[in-house]
Amino acid sequence: MGEEEWSTWFERAWVVREEEVYPRLFGAISPSICVLTPDMFLETFKQENFDPRWLTYGVFECPPSGARRSWLYVSSGLSNAWEDDKPNPEGVSGLGMEFVLETPDQATWALQRLQHVVVFQILIACGRYPGRELLDLYDRIPLRGPISPEPSDLTWLMLAPPSGYTSAFQLPTGSVHILTVVGITDDEAAHARSHGGETLLDLLRAGAAYPVTNRRRKSLVGVAQE
Repeated sequence: MGEEEWSTWFERAWVVREEEVYPRLFGAISPSICVLTPDMFLETFKQENFDPRWLTYGVFECPPSGARRSWLYVSSGLSNAWEDDKPNPEGVSGLGMEFVLETPDQATWALQRLQHVVVFQILIACGRYPGRELLDLYDRIPLRGPISPEPSDLTWLMLAPPSGYTSAFQLPTGSVHILTVVGITDDEAAHARSHGGETLLDLLRAGAAYPVTNRRRKSLVGVAQE
């Protein structure tokens, strides 16, 4: 396959994701993507270098739409099939996943948090964290601080299945799964370690703390409940 033909099918998959799939799943999306920046790799994650292609990855903002009252932030780029020589609809497209984070209100911090999750996943995928497997369902990510610049008891992220839309979609380059990113507290993270992510997800769902992350909420799990 020549370079021009490769570019054609690669870009077609990109268009399908951002102009067909995302509007169908999430409604209106921001007209432009908030791309990753060099500082995220060099300063935030202390990398010595980065692949310029990574700066095309980013996050779209989606306002409330239809039955969904939340603001939704969705990544785009992890499912780019950079390494494929030709399209393979029967396989996995790129890393085979994209991330979503929902909030009650429009929130710059949510967009930036999701960008950082994307950066982390990219770095794992290219071997910058030897022995670390790709982020997947029910994995937890310590933030070592509040989820937002404002005070918050949410100091971890957990990956969960999506709610309110399909868990996967198809591109010309293969299949893609959607993973929801939800904020949790220290006690909730400990609960998940002891009892499993699915058990914590049931508590979050019952407490209206999933799929929407409200930075103001208090922990649904306390020491006395452990």
